Amino acid sequence: MPQDQPIRDSYYIESPEQATVLLNPLRGEIIAQLQEPGSAAEVARALGETAQRINYHLKALEKVGLVERVGTRQVRNLVEVLYRAIAKTFVLAESLSMKPETLQKLKDQSSLTHLVTTSDRLRRDAVLLMEQSEANIDVPSATLQLQVCLSTEAQRQAFIEEYAALMQALVARYSGGSDSQDAYQVIAAVYPKPQE
Repeated sequence: MPQDQPIRDSYYIESPEQATVLLNPLRGEIIAQLQEPGSAAEVARALGETAQRINYHLKALEKVGLVERVGTRQVRNLVEVLYRAIAKTFVLAESLSMKPETLQKLKDQSSLTHLVTTSDRLRRDAVLLMEQSEANIDVPSATLQLQVCLSTEAQRQAFIEEYAALMQALVARYSGGSDSQDAYQVIAAVYPKPQE
């Protein structure tokens, strides 16, 4: 995928090899950092890791086709390889031929990794918006925090399906404008209350 081509919105993971590679939560964080082309050194700085460790995981992701090399650049007297994720989001296909418990563990870890990267992105955006607000720029926003008791797997699944459908319908109803200046981010998360 050349550097100037747009990244895909989503990619269905149908290969057990790709799914197994994503079992490591750090790899999910690396993918989240590579929505734009970046080097192992850049990703390492962003995640507070060593470049060698990130490079090791990049090789594993590249081997199964979840990240691609999209170019190089000269940095002092070194040539850095630039990588980019093949998609913005990854969806585990139901057709994966893995044990149900392995597939569920993978889905859970993938969701938790996405929760961490989303919360980091939300925090960065909030800081930028606070700076704009301090500069007397109007920044309308809203937050909502609720708690629901879901005691069975069937309840959790039904709630998630209805919740996702309602959110998609609501966003679709108000998504008539095409001006990016008027775009609002909608982030929704459902997760169990951590035990302290």
